[in-house]
Parts: sequence; structure tokens; C-alpha cells
Amino acid sequence: MDCLFCKIVSGDIPCEKVYENAEVMAFRDLNPQAPHHILIIPKQHLSTLNDFGAEHVATFGAMGLAAKEIAQSLEVDEQGYRVVLNCNADGGQTVFHTHMHFMAGRAFSWPPG
Repeated sequence: MDCLFCKIVSGDIPCEKVYENAEVMAFRDLNPQAPHHILIIPKQHLSTLNDFGAEHVATFGAMGLAAKEIAQSLEVDEQGYRVVLNCNADGGQTVFHTHMHFMAGRAFSWPPG
């Protein structure tokens, strides 16, 4: 498989890892859009959110809990942070391995784009 994020999970491509457990990994984005811009990915390859099924509920939950724990470790949990998951091209997804963008360290506006 020629997936950038799968290569990061396997250790073939280095990253600045900030979190890891049995289900997910999180690392700093190479093109940050905020002072803290971290990608949270499932270790299992799931191309888009559309590939999740009932059997992936724990994985999706692990991604959310990772965001919470990262926010606490960065001490931005009370100040606030944003979590975004893009799905497919029109949704803004450019790497087709499901990932959440965790962003913090500045104020965000709404709507985002």
C-alpha cells in the first residue's frame, strides 16, 4: 500500500509523534495552520470516514479521546481547541487515510471555510 500515513504508522517515515496508543497515533502536521496542529489517525488504514462501520466505533472513540488527552497535555483544554475531520475531496481531504486535525493556540472563527 502506498499510503503516507500507513508508512508513518509503520515507522518507515519519521514524524514528530505526540500521542500513541493501541488504536491511534498523533503527530504534528508538517504544514501547521495553528500553533498546535496535530493529526490524529487510526493505525488501521481506513481511507475516509465513509469506510467506518459498527466494528470501528472503538477506533473512532479512541480518536476523540486522543484529542481530549492531547488538549490536556498541551494545557489548551480550558482555553479551547478545534477538531476537524474532512471526508473526500469536496470535504477538503487530501490524504486518503482518515485523520482528525487537532488545532489550538489561537482563536478560530466560524464558519471555517
